[in-house]
Parts: sequence; C-alpha cells; structure tokens
Amino acid sequence: MVEAVSGLHHHVSLSLGQLLQNGEVIAIVDDDAAIREPLRIYFEEHGLAVAECASATELMQVLASRNVALVLLDIGLPDTDGLSLLPRIIDQYPDVAVVMLTGVSELRVVLDCMRKGATDYLSKPVQFEEIFHVARKALEKRRLVFENRKYHEELEEAHFRIQLLHQLSVKMNSVYLSTVELDQILRAVLVGITSREGLGFNRAFLLMFDADGRFLRGKMAIGPSSREEAGRVWEEIEERDLNFLEIVDNLKETSKSHDAAVNAIARNLVVSAEETDNILINSVLSRRSFRVSPENGWVPMPIERRLGNNRKHNGGKVRERRDREETGFPDLGVPRDLINILDEDAFVVVPLYSPGRAFGVIIADNYVTRRFIEDSHVGALELFASQASLAIEQSHLYNEMQQKVAELEAANQELDRNKDLLVEAERYSALGHMAAQLVHIIRNPITSIGGVSRILRKKNVDAEWEKYLNVIIHETERVESTLEDLFDFVGQGEIHKEELTLCELIRKTALLLQSSMTKHGVTWEMECPPVEPVVQGDMHQIRLVFLHLFKNAVEAMGDGGRLTILVSVVEGQAVVSVIDTGPGIPESYLDKAKDPFFTTKTYGTGMGLTLVERIVRAHGGSFSLKPHPGGGLEVQVVLPLQ
Repeated sequence: MVEAVSGLHHHVSLSLGQLLQNGEVIAIVDDDAAIREPLRIYFEEHGLAVAECASATELMQVLASRNVALVLLDIGLPDTDGLSLLPRIIDQYPDVAVVMLTGVSELRVVLDCMRKGATDYLSKPVQFEEIFHVARKALEKRRLVFENRKYHEELEEAHFRIQLLHQLSVKMNSVYLSTVELDQILRAVLVGITSREGLGFNRAFLLMFDADGRFLRGKMAIGPSSREEAGRVWEEIEERDLNFLEIVDNLKETSKSHDAAVNAIARNLVVSAEETDNILINSVLSRRSFRVSPENGWVPMPIERRLGNNRKHNGGKVRERRDREETGFPDLGVPRDLINILDEDAFVVVPLYSPGRAFGVIIADNYVTRRFIEDSHVGALELFASQASLAIEQSHLYNEMQQKVAELEAANQELDRNKDLLVEAERYSALGHMAAQLVHIIRNPITSIGGVSRILRKKNVDAEWEKYLNVIIHETERVESTLEDLFDFVGQGEIHKEELTLCELIRKTALLLQSSMTKHGVTWEMECPPVEPVVQGDMHQIRLVFLHLFKNAVEAMGDGGRLTILVSVVEGQAVVSVIDTGPGIPESYLDKAKDPFFTTKTYGTGMGLTLVERIVRAHGGSFSLKPHPGGGLEVQVVLPLQ
C-alpha cells in the first residue's frame, strides 16, 4: 500500500516529488510510438518515471513486475481494446489510476469508461500539457484516497487505544487491585501493545523490580515466535469475535503454549539495580524512553519531537543523532548483552514509575515484521506504560493498606489476649518504684526501731513497759514482713519452661506497644534468620523481658525514632539486639543501669532492667547494654537454644 503524505489535508495540490513514491512509474500504453516516445520524454522532463507499452500484453507484464501508479491507456490496441482491458486492470490492481486516451469522443464511450473504473478520459488530439495536467490530478486524487484510507486506519487504531485505556481505567477504578487482578491489568496492557488493532508491536516484555528493589526481572511477555504464528493467533481471535477483555482472558489461557518462547526470554532478563549504565536501569532512573538501533546504539526520545513530528524510516538515523545532540546525552553504545537475549537489535524501552518510586520497564519490538518503530508509536506506548504504572501503584497502595489492616488486627488481638500482661508490667514498674522508696525511707529506720526495742525489753523489769515494747516489736516485724512481700512480688516466680519460637514471641510482644509507638512517632522493623531459633523458657517471663526493653526504647524516643530488633544465632545461642535511636545512656551510667532502683529521667523507673537481668540469668542467658555506633542504645539478650 502507498504510504500517506503527512500534511496532505492542509495542501491538496502536491509537488511533483510527492506524486510518485517507492519506485512508482506511469505506464503509457499506445501502439503508436510517435505518441508514446514524445509523451514519455515530456513526463520525464518533469521528473516523473515512465514505462512504455505497445500492447495490452506488455502492460500486464509491466503491472506484474513494476509498481505502477497511473496508466494512460489507449482504447485501440493491437491485441485487445482498452475498454475491455480496463475492468481487468481495476480488478487485479485496484490502487492503479487509469486515464483513457482515444480518438473516439462519443458520450456513450466516455460514460462506459467511467462506469468501469477509469479516473478520467481524454479525446485525441490533445496537447501534452493537458495530458500532464489530467495525469497530475489523477495522481493527486489517488493520493487523497490513500491518505483517507490511512487516516481511517489511524482513527480505528486510536479508537481501539482509547477504548482499551478506558476499560483499564474502569477496571482500576471499580476494584482494589490484588496481585491476581494486577497481573490481568498488566497482561491487558501488553495485549494492547501487541494487538493488531492496538499499537501493533510484535512483542512486548514487562520487567519489574523485586520487592527489595535489588534486581530488575522479567515478569511476563506476549508475542509470537514467527509471522505465521502471529497471523494464526489473531485470525482465531477475529473469527471468535472476542471483545478486549475476552482477548485478555483468551491469551491468558493460551499463554503457556503461544507465548512460551517470549516468556522464556523474559525469565532470562535479570539486571542488578546497581548497574546504572545499563539501558534498562538508566531508563528507570532518568524516567526517559530509549530507542535502540544497531547503528546508533540507544538514543533518548525527546517528548517535544514525538509530539511534533512523525519520524519516517528514511530519516530515522539522522534524526536519532540529532536527538542525542539536542538532549546532551553522551554516545551510548549498542547494548550487546540485551540484544543477544532478545535476538533483536531494534526496540524501544519505556520506563514504569510513579512520583514516589520506580517499578520497571516495558520493552517492545517488531521482531517478526521488522517494521521501523515510529515516534508516534513510542508516544502511544508511553500512554500504555503510564496506565500500567497507575495499576502497579494502586496495587502497591492496596497491598500496603491490607498489610496495615492486618497489623492493626493482629495488634488488637494481641492486646485483647495479653492486656493482663501490660497491666502486670505497669504494676511491676509502679511497685518497683514504691519498693525503692520504702527501702530507702522505711526499712532502715524500722530495723533500728525493732533492734532497740528488743534490747530494751531484755533490760526492762517493769511489766507495764514490757507490754508497750512488745507492741513496738510486733508492729515492726509486720512492717518488715510487708517489705519482704513486696520484694517477693516484684521478683520472678517459679519458671515453667516450654519450647518457644523466639521471633514469633518477640513479634507479638512488639505488637502490644504498636499504639504507643504510633503515638510517639516510632517505627519498628525486625530481622530474623530464615530458620527461626527455638529456646526453652517461661513464655510469660520471656515476654516480660522484651516488653520492658521495648517500653524503655519507646520512652527513650519521645520525639520519634526507629526501633530495630535483630535476631541471630551465634555459636549455638540465640542473640536478640534491641536498638533504638534515642539519646542513649551516658557511659558512666552503663554499669549502674542494671542496679536495683537506679533510674534516670530518660530511661525507666529503676526496676525494669533489674528484673530483665534476673529473668535472663534464671534462663541461663546473659544481658548487656552498650552505646550503638549509629546513636542510641543497643540492648543485647543472649539465650541458649533448645
């Protein structure tokens, strides 16, 4: 099919250079050489290529072997008449314009020629200038037909793209995107990129970053391994008259067989995020699309050029060099490793991203047809990429929301199940503080009073005074007994050991303080080994240990911070490090911090760390404090494994 002339809807009259393209010629068919040759010379002088034919047989040979745009056909030919030949030409070569030349000027003949498909009719004798004018108008009319056909196809393609983007938007607006629904959306985007009614790329590859962002990996791909396979797939879809979402479902079901080759390629696409000089990573980091060609390497795609011009194949190389010069990009070599994996040296890379994060890239190529990738297709590809980016972002937000909801539900459940533990921890703290005051204020005086009273009773001989002394001694013993009971209360009770999965126990304990952390602007994270350590211990007391440590850390970060819990296994022992970003404890106080009743304004009431050390030692472990190199305090609990 003849390529449309850009801008023809603005200028109806074409230049001579635009009348014939792609090696097209004008066939002059007349048995009289005295007419053919001068007319050929006249047309060639005006820059139009001509092929001479003396008969209908020669014309059909030229039509079969050359790209004929216009036939100047004489009605009277030696082997047949032009009027009989005309329907055959129109039937076999519908894109060829035909102007009839004849000495017959009857109206009936003229009308018969026009009814059979002739573009125009000239009666001999006629001047060359008139023939040239009619031929030019016939060629312009032919070009208008092609232009109209081209615009109609582009409108259909644009309609399909808009319909597809609308359906994707409705899908995303109507539901929250789970992982399964996200995969359907992404596959739909790839279908739109590769479908005949969409962008028409042969293949499309989707690559996304891992959850930790360390590697970019191929996730899915769509595309045939050959032209025959492509035709077979889309013919089947057209025969079944499927709508777009049905196409997506159909390809999802058949992807294991039809897309096996491209998905195998996608699985081989793995790039480290640290390879910033790699075209795929560079595309995401710079948020810029790149076109790859074997001659020019990878070239940035300026938005202003895509919006303003439609690059054609012939001028592509020159303009790609200009693109690089205009954007100030350095010479970027041909990415041989990627070309070897794709088995294709011409493709486009488009990034996927949201304002806050990068997701991956889409690679599209014309592996089968080898069609040049035009700027307009790159721009449309970016529209599909933006839709994919929105879907990924919405899915991430949905998953994060679900995770937060799950954490809140777990925290509430833990609070309901363990609210007594929190009350008990607070009671330990309050009673510890009260016991400290009683020790310093009451115990020593009471001991002195009791001792003096006993001495006086031994020396006293008066029965009445002995009665009063006995009251003093008795009440003193009651106060001392009460103090001992308080110390017994805050001390640990009997240990009931059982198998404890340490990470699970710590995680549940941290959830008890989730609301307090949120109130103080504290976030927390926990790292556990792949195989969680198991210890023997009293679940109630071990949880009390970590509850005190977490409470102290949160209280130390009154203006917000981060609590880090690291669990590891070292030399047959479980090591738990609790690290906060608070002000820490001065080194001069570290040795005293575990003493009973020692306290500072920023780190507990004095009994918590004493209780922690007592419980840990009772379980055969050790407990230590030290300043963290990054700031704050690091508390380490070591417990023997099961």
